[in-house]
Amino acid sequence: MNNTSLSFCIRIVLCVFLSTYCSAQIQRSKENINNDWEYLELNLESIDQLNNQTGWTSINLPHTWNNYDTMDLKPGYRRSASWYRKYLDIETIDKDLVYQLYFEGANITTQVYVNGKLSGEHIGGYIGFTFDISNQLKAGKNEILVRVDNSYDREIIPSQKSDFFIYGGITRDVWLIKKHISHISDLKITTPDVSKEKASLRLDLEIEGLEAKEKFEIRVELFEPDGKKVQTLSKKGTNGQLKIDFKNISKPLLWDIDTPNLYKVEVVLLKSDQQVDNVTEKIGFRWFEFKKNGPFYLNGKRVLLRGTHRHEEHAGYGAAMPNSLHRKDIEAIKEMGANFIRLAHYPQDPEVYKMCDELGILVWDELPWCRGGIGNEKWKTNTKNMLSEIINQNFNHPSIIIWSLGNEIYWLPDFEDGDNVDKLNDFLKEINTLSHTLDPTRKTAIRKYYAGSDIVDVFSPSIWSGWYSGSYTTYQKAIDKYLKEYPHFIHAEYGGSSHYGRHTENPIDGRGAMDPDGWTEAITQTAVTNIAKIGDWSENYIVDLFDWHLKIAETNDSFVGNVQWAFKDFGTPLRPENDIPYVNQKGIMDREGNPKDAYYVFKSYWAKNPFVYIESHTWTERQGLENTPRLVNVYSNCDKVALYFDGKPLGTKKKDINVFPASGLTWDVLFNEGINKLKAVGFKDGKKVTDSLTVSYRYKKNDVANSLSLSHKKLENGNYLIVATAKDKTGLRCLDYEERVYFQCLSGGETKKHLGTPMGSEAIKMSNGRAQIEVVPNNTGDTIEMTVLNQSFKGTYLTIPKT
Repeated sequence: MNNTSLSFCIRIVLCVFLSTYCSAQIQRSKENINNDWEYLELNLESIDQLNNQTGWTSINLPHTWNNYDTMDLKPGYRRSASWYRKYLDIETIDKDLVYQLYFEGANITTQVYVNGKLSGEHIGGYIGFTFDISNQLKAGKNEILVRVDNSYDREIIPSQKSDFFIYGGITRDVWLIKKHISHISDLKITTPDVSKEKASLRLDLEIEGLEAKEKFEIRVELFEPDGKKVQTLSKKGTNGQLKIDFKNISKPLLWDIDTPNLYKVEVVLLKSDQQVDNVTEKIGFRWFEFKKNGPFYLNGKRVLLRGTHRHEEHAGYGAAMPNSLHRKDIEAIKEMGANFIRLAHYPQDPEVYKMCDELGILVWDELPWCRGGIGNEKWKTNTKNMLSEIINQNFNHPSIIIWSLGNEIYWLPDFEDGDNVDKLNDFLKEINTLSHTLDPTRKTAIRKYYAGSDIVDVFSPSIWSGWYSGSYTTYQKAIDKYLKEYPHFIHAEYGGSSHYGRHTENPIDGRGAMDPDGWTEAITQTAVTNIAKIGDWSENYIVDLFDWHLKIAETNDSFVGNVQWAFKDFGTPLRPENDIPYVNQKGIMDREGNPKDAYYVFKSYWAKNPFVYIESHTWTERQGLENTPRLVNVYSNCDKVALYFDGKPLGTKKKDINVFPASGLTWDVLFNEGINKLKAVGFKDGKKVTDSLTVSYRYKKNDVANSLSLSHKKLENGNYLIVATAKDKTGLRCLDYEERVYFQCLSGGETKKHLGTPMGSEAIKMSNGRAQIEVVPNNTGDTIEMTVLNQSFKGTYLTIPKT
């Protein structure tokens, strides 16, 4: 062989080696492809019908077509199908790679087509799914078409009779995943034994893409939260399943609500000593226990569960929230001091679980079997599939302690005989067994299905003291009853509606109008007298209700804990007559994430960082008789608080959670007519915090509302805040006027009208004789023309020069 031939052969061998080496070193990649999609709002059944359609609009994901129509004043919202399109440019197709599309969630049924061929279908919203598109892809430009449908379908949970909107669309992130043909397809991590002294860790792996009896090796490295390597283990295998055990991990750093230590597990798949795939997971070492007829323990220490509920939606976005808003919600929940979230009534965005892991918030994850009763065989199959998906996908999160199997499942059946208790219990037993088979390490739960309370591990009865039944002062009686009755009792859902900025000097308590005893919620409310119907929906009343519930919970050594309903106001088709139409106003924040007064009540019991809050920053105009003291409450987590009135001290008080209201931080203040200035100063752990409030007070009570007036101010964002005020014949603001008013921008701009917020609804009931809406100016004309009216008044007009 001459030198030329030898050189050529060497080059060939080298190229083959490098090609094989590079192929073996392929790294798994996950690329976000949210941007540059197109959307077609047409309910077409097949891709053939898409030819020559010209109505496509450019969008980015996440996306829902119901972000605004749920909040308009028309009954109903779009329940139909739409199409999404994206073009993926892939320079070359690597035969050694698997290409997948991963959808974090699309609601409620989804079909995905790649280059005209069906890649897969998924039934059910609220949980992710992955389709292998390797065989449909080609080098160059690839067309991705997605049909999503949220039409009424009683065979898919949740029931359409649920108290929340079922948003249609690709409501979460979408990813393009590339990985070697031989890859880790599933990784479940458990911690069989955990104590303060030592722990163990088990990995259950599944490997796909192996040839028959092909040899491979798994190498696993475990790292402490600070990055220090703890152990490395390797194990060889010849089939697609493998178990790896880390034993005797000394003095593990525990995952806890205050110190959520997260270890990192790096798993590498090797073939012929070359890495072909790798997966990284964060895990936590912790153990928990629900004591029989007693409290909850985490890592051997009693923890009172201080909880709230979260619906996945936001003003202007619906369910299509970006990760930044998911994070904002969870951070606000943690700042409030909550250590527990019930995800209502469905699994939520992966970012939510990630944040709960990182911040130390325990999670109740819920199968969306919400109302509707038991269904047919297809319904059962869909429901079991969804439960399996939820558990398998969220398995590794240390924050999750409960798989909930449903809520109010017997209510309002969708199928004939759907409320049959025997059939309900048979199926509940079946999915309870399924849950424990898929995950023996966590508890199951259900809320408000008494006939199945002994089937699941943890049960929540319905206790709505002071809202749907009775007085909030009966709460202790309810707790005492259920602590004895249910071995593992937690209280999920309590509270009531409040209209942002509405206040009263004398909150209604229902005495004389209803039976003060009781606490359960009736399916039909027509024959029931309760605060929900006769109450004033003031923030003052809800503040008192939550204050009472928290006082009871915080001073009961045997109680597992309670879970307030709900963290933010949220949209619902069932409440068109609410003060803000189609909004469930039980949130302690509005639908945009602005805190109501009740948020600070929870902070006063739970938050760690010192603060003081004078009730209320939206109650700056008050009235009353001369020489009549008014109660001023200060909510704070400080040990001591001092209150100053017009610069003069009114005394310092010690916080005592056994005292109601405001843990004893209350002062009787004799307001002067005109401007009054309050200042609260709190002290905690050597730190000083303050809060100030200016109150305009008058001795004269307003007469009957005689007119509506409009005023405006320009906001920093360039928009205009339009304020409507109800006034009596002398021009006094009518602080007792609460009727609905209707805004309309006649020209020069657009109201922010479909947000379901205190400044984002064209129809809204007044708060102490005032309502407001934000207006965005447009490029037409030199002025903005506004009107506000209701049945009692013929309308008032306002012309605003654009500046």
